Amino acid sequence: MSLYNIDSREKFENFIKPPILSVVHFTAEWLVECTVVSDVLKELLKIPEIKASKSQFGECEAEKLDEIVWTYKVEAVPTILLFRNGKLVDRLDGASAKLITTKIKAHCLEKEVSEKEDVNVSPQKLEDRLKALISRHNVMLFMKGNRDAPRCGFSRTIIQILNETGVSYDTFDILTDEEVRQGLKEYSDWPTYPQLYVKGELIGGLDIIKELKASGDLDATLKA
Repeated sequence: MSLYNIDSREKFENFIKPPILSVVHFTAEWLVECTVVSDVLKELLKIPEIKASKSQFGECEAEKLDEIVWTYKVEAVPTILLFRNGKLVDRLDGASAKLITTKIKAHCLEKEVSEKEDVNVSPQKLEDRLKALISRHNVMLFMKGNRDAPRCGFSRTIIQILNETGVSYDTFDILTDEEVRQGLKEYSDWPTYPQLYVKGELIGGLDIIKELKASGDLDATLKA
């Protein structure tokens, strides 16, 4: 089974229009996790109930479709967006085969599934842990990879920007901890990564950091 190649905005818009479930994987050729996700999607296409649902699966290089990436706030890869009738119905960030399989199966059968079901921890315990991590450094970046080895283009770009400021900061690799990766999105009400915090307060993702840099306010924000 192969995934439909989406290499233009026109193809993307036509692909997500039908009333069936349309799954779009935003990928990068150089990232191992994206290959893993592609393989998971190909296996899902072989499942009888998914075949019967007529669902369609496609993928696109995130760095080649900037306008779509910006529109849907795809700040890291792999990211999967699920559409029906041209409307976004769900999203999946990361390479969790279990979560991808569960969500897509549920949507193919038009059932609701909560991502919270995959976070089997005490909410209060997790909240305390997240607060501690966020406060670990005045400037704290939650990203894919670390400052020395970013594992997605968005994380690499934000690291470059932070390094240019000369400010001291710390990083946390959300790929190493599923509990934090899922929990922080709910805690911060920010669905994508990277996420930058200053003195415990969320500043935002890559787009916000770029805007602060362009306006000349980034240094002041990081040193507040």
